[in-house]
Amino acid sequence: RPRRWRSSEVRGVGIGPLAAAAGCDLLDGKAIGGQIREELHQVVQRTRKELDLTPGLAVILVGDRKDSATYVSMKQKACDACNITSMGVKLAADVPQDEVMRLLKSFNDDDNVHGILVQLPLPPHLDEAEILSAISPEKDVDGLHPINVARLADMQTRPSDSPKDSASNARGVASELLGQLAGSYDFLVPCTPAGCVELLDRSGITIAGSRAVVIGRSNIVGMPVSLLLTRRDSTVTLTHSRTPAPVLRDALAAADIVVVAVGRAGFLKGEWIKPGATVIDVGINAIADETKKSGRRLVGDADFESCSEAAGLITPVPGGVGPMTIAMLLRNTVIAALRSYIAAADAVAVVKE
Repeated sequence: RPRRWRSSEVRGVGIGPLAAAAGCDLLDGKAIGGQIREELHQVVQRTRKELDLTPGLAVILVGDRKDSATYVSMKQKACDACNITSMGVKLAADVPQDEVMRLLKSFNDDDNVHGILVQLPLPPHLDEAEILSAISPEKDVDGLHPINVARLADMQTRPSDSPKDSASNARGVASELLGQLAGSYDFLVPCTPAGCVELLDRSGITIAGSRAVVIGRSNIVGMPVSLLLTRRDSTVTLTHSRTPAPVLRDALAAADIVVVAVGRAGFLKGEWIKPGATVIDVGINAIADETKKSGRRLVGDADFESCSEAAGLITPVPGGVGPMTIAMLLRNTVIAALRSYIAAADAVAVVKE
């Protein structure tokens, strides 16, 4: 459930006392993400014990970007906490394209690898589209393969497997767990958009019948989150950097849910949004702050002080969407492992017939 800001929490994320005075409720991605990770830990305990199945995630890091290395380390630690096997490969910044492609093929062919993640961004000499397309769609835990993107856009997509087997047999156990985790999706959903929607669901926010505005049209966040909200019967307005200011503000004035992901610190202003709206801030930007030891602090794409006065609910930065993204990555890895197990069981059954 959303909880009220305390002044100590506000200071802890680098926000002044204004937010506490405004009384805006916090959508605590760190707490909800932790709950999901604990649930996944319990699921993995069952897959290991009842199916002899340990989900495995391969992560490829290219180059020496400190932020990318930090994200990869966080993902690997999260895997360890859930008993998911993580395999990390670090490649030089000048690695040739064909070497990356060979590595991806080896992971695609490895039955112990259920999920593959290539940490973005990649060095400019690498063809990102070709690399992402080389990942098996069944192992594409980032949900960025063109086939998974197309499935997301197909509003008629239905579950590929339903828990109709007896839970007393192994395939039945796998099918039951898959139904619990994957819901109505028969493909892997992009992690950050899935995390945004999960955050809304677990915070009791009604999506069906709502009006939503998504600011940003990237393939990683803006486009897929608009499709996910549409699938959930929200009426979505997708805006971007070329949307005229009056059009954007008119849309925001009527929006119950606002997802902002434009990569501009403090872009969304509180006076633009509908009073009581829910604001999901996907942005993460470093700005100068002489009071910090590092000389900088992290802020989102929403101007927190003004938005917290108008919004009913808002995500902090950090501690909002970020932990949810990692939780969804873990969930996708477990889903991919379960689908692989079911496919193998079905293949054996066909041979026996």
